[in-house]
This record gives sequence, C-alpha cells and structure tokens, in this order.
Amino acid sequence: MSTPPAPTDSVADAELREAMNRVRVEVGKAVIGQDGAVTGLLIALLSRGHVLLEGVPGVAKTLLVRAFSTAIGLETTRIQFTPDLMPGDVTGSLVYDARSGSFEFRAGPVFTNVLLADEINRTPPKTQAALLEAMEERQVSADGVSRALPDPFLVAATQNPVEHEGTYSLPEAQLDRFLLKLVIDAPARDDEVSVLRRHADGFSPRSLAEAGLAAVVGADGIRAAQRAAAAVQVSDDVLGYVVDLARATRSAPSVQLGASPRAATALLATAKTWAWLGGYPAITPDHVQTMLVPTWRHRLRLRPEAEIEGVSADAVLSAVVQQTRVPV
Repeated sequence: MSTPPAPTDSVADAELREAMNRVRVEVGKAVIGQDGAVTGLLIALLSRGHVLLEGVPGVAKTLLVRAFSTAIGLETTRIQFTPDLMPGDVTGSLVYDARSGSFEFRAGPVFTNVLLADEINRTPPKTQAALLEAMEERQVSADGVSRALPDPFLVAATQNPVEHEGTYSLPEAQLDRFLLKLVIDAPARDDEVSVLRRHADGFSPRSLAEAGLAAVVGADGIRAAQRAAAAVQVSDDVLGYVVDLARATRSAPSVQLGASPRAATALLATAKTWAWLGGYPAITPDHVQTMLVPTWRHRLRLRPEAEIEGVSADAVLSAVVQQTRVPV
C-alpha cells in the first residue's frame, strides 16, 4: 500500500475542519463514549447523506441526534414512528381552506434541517416509503407540485435490532437511501462510569441547554464544508479499487445481492469526506477501507443459509477487504 500523502490545509479548510472538531466537543457534553457515531453523523451530513442508527434501547441514540443537532445549530424535528402513522403525517398534506374555498398544502415535519425519525421500523412500509422522495430528491411532491426541503437536510433514523414485535423490516429501497448504518453499542466501562457520574451530579438529558451545549457552526459553514469535502481528489487507481470491492461482494459465496453502483458512489462520497476531515487532499485505500463497512453493511443481502449459520454482513465485508488487491 502506498504511503498516504501528508495532510494539507488551506486557511479556510482549516477553519472549517476546526469547527467540525468543535461539534464533537459539544456533543461530548451530553453523550459519552460515542465518538465514532458522532463522526459518522458528521460524515453523512457533509456527504449530503442520511444515517440509520441501530442499537438496543438505552444507548443514547435519540440523545445523540438531539445533541448533534444542537451543536450544528440547525432546525430539528422529531417524529415518533408508530404503526398508525400515515404518510401525510410525515410529508404534509393538502388541507381544505373554507375561507378561500381551495386546498392548500400544509407542510409536514419533514420540512426541517435534521429529521429525527425515531424507531423508524415501527411504522408500515407505506409510511416509510413517504420518506423516499425526501431523502433522495430532497423535495416533497403533492398535487403535482414539488416543494424543496431546506438545505442542509439530514435524516437520522433510529431502530432497535432485537425487538421484533410491532416492527417492520425496512424495504431495500429505503435502506439504500441511507448513506451510513451506524451500530451503537454500550459504552466502555470507564465511559459508563462517567455517564453515571454526570447523572449523579444532576445532568438531565431532557435539557441540553443546562449541559452547556451551544451551536458552534451553522448552515453556511456546513454548506462550505460540504463543498470542500466534495472537492477532495481521487485517482483512477482508487476508483478502480472501489469498483473491485463492489464486484467482489457480488461474487462472495454468502451474498445474494452485492454492492450496487449506487453503493460504490456512496463509498466514494464517504471516503472523500473522511479524507477531508483528516486534512488529506486525495483519498487513499485506507480511507476507502475505513468507510467500507458502515457504508455497505446495510446494502448487502445475504443468502438465507448464510444468515442461519450466523454470517454477518460486517464479516463478509471484512473478508472482501482482505481478498481484494490494494493499489500501490
């Protein structure tokens, strides 16, 4: 593997990158031991993508998104997904105005910068599908009119991996709209002790202001960082490496449906953002490898017999990395 180029910075990039680092610090005032998830949220936001957060109850998934939204200074709306939630409850609907004698569009909670879709797998696929256009096209269509969503726009959805009663599997088309799937585990022992110490000292997750959280960047700074991350360079060799990895998943014996060309472009985007956050002018195979699992773990469909044997998408992707030639 070739030696990564030394990080380089323009003054503007350095200031933007420092602002992103301050976001991590601010979130840490409320959430301990989830630095990787905070970085994942940043990467998704700067890559103009969306995040699926998976974890058992009580590992601070919702608190993490709330703290992140506060730190980036953007408008946030939370939707509690339930079995009786209707598509119009998410996107908005046409409402009859008796005074004008006509129907008017009433915007739904999706018209925000950060949409927290809490327990997204508790609502039927029909309602989940209401988010597809919003996530992909960043607009909502009603009565033949398309209405643009605010910019930036991020969907951060949570789901519980172990409780199946009253839940629905996310359709593959829905999963494919998430740039990253982040698995939120319980914090390490020392971090968990720190969590308890904070609560013992009076910390309340219901009041982030009391915890001292403040906005350290805004919409303009985020849009500038998005442009800077998109401008990171990529060589033909690294492009070929991404394609080789995608093709390797399609021929893996445990895989029924491998990474698509859309998945390859998603990996390219996350690798560019990860490289930019590290101050690199171009992505390297290391950046691709780092982002491979969170970008692709939810895009593979394993064969039923492999799932019965306990094979995971993460394990398949790790094997693919080991078996695919790295450009030098």
